[in-house]
Amino acid sequence: METVKTVSERSVTVVPAPRKKRKWTVDHWLAAAFLTPSVVLIFIFVYGFIGWTGYVSLSNWNSLVPDLSFAGLKNYIYLFHDFRFQADLRNTLVFTILFIGVVIVLGQLLAILLDQKLRGESIFRNIFFFPMALSFVVTGVVWQWLLNPSTGVNLFLKKFGLDSKWYTDTTILGGFHLGNIEFGVPVAIVAVVIAAVWQMTGFAVAMYLAGLRAIPEEVREAARMDGATELQIYRKIIIPLLRPITVSVIIIMAHISLKIFDLIYAMTGPGANFVTDVPGVYMFETTFRGNYYANGAAIAMIMLLSVAIFIVPYLISSRKGGS
Repeated sequence: METVKTVSERSVTVVPAPRKKRKWTVDHWLAAAFLTPSVVLIFIFVYGFIGWTGYVSLSNWNSLVPDLSFAGLKNYIYLFHDFRFQADLRNTLVFTILFIGVVIVLGQLLAILLDQKLRGESIFRNIFFFPMALSFVVTGVVWQWLLNPSTGVNLFLKKFGLDSKWYTDTTILGGFHLGNIEFGVPVAIVAVVIAAVWQMTGFAVAMYLAGLRAIPEEVREAARMDGATELQIYRKIIIPLLRPITVSVIIIMAHISLKIFDLIYAMTGPGANFVTDVPGVYMFETTFRGNYYANGAAIAMIMLLSVAIFIVPYLISSRKGGS
């Protein structure tokens, strides 16, 4: 009778070979020489100035005479008890929600329409993209005239018995008192949202159109063979596939809305009772007109943190997804 011998497997530890140290060549030194000035300038004029702004925000420098003595969080506490800054936070929140929501909905709808291979598609595409070539200052001036209560669109609306105060309206819809302000939707901010949506919807259209063109036609054909209608294809297949683009649009539009300044400054300014005021405008007037440098620096740091809340998690998730 033959004896079968079993050989137990031994665990083998694989020791990686030592990495060879890469020697820097002339190309490496040239690349470093070209990049070093940019890195140094970014470190000084971006991160250095951010650090300086944070330091000033904790000081008592609220006059023309520099006073960098430590004040702690006094300037931040003052701002969150200030009526104007509370109104700014309300306006920014309302503007951001309306702006992002309308841009996403219009961007998707217009991109889907352009994706239907319409005749004259290039003409419509240029019309949608044209506002992006303008600056927010130009947009603000144009829409200030169009929505002026005594000119522009109102001249046409008055023929039908309609009249609107647009950005001069101080009404707060659904208002209830929260802190020192009436929290709700300022009617005047809707005029600013219209102008901002008109300018930035083209960007969302471009993003969504690129996403739609990247989806293989076989996906739609397979869904049609399974009996899905066109509405079901877009609702259950196409739009979910565009989710990464939607996230990108939200991040970019949030970044724009949270630091908006030029559009509102050119179009409405702070507005009556600060119904169209935002932190960017308040920071400019506080720092360069009121000479309250510490308070202005505190507003700038709050704006930076609000933008970072959106940007940093997105960058972290993108880095993890890429790795």
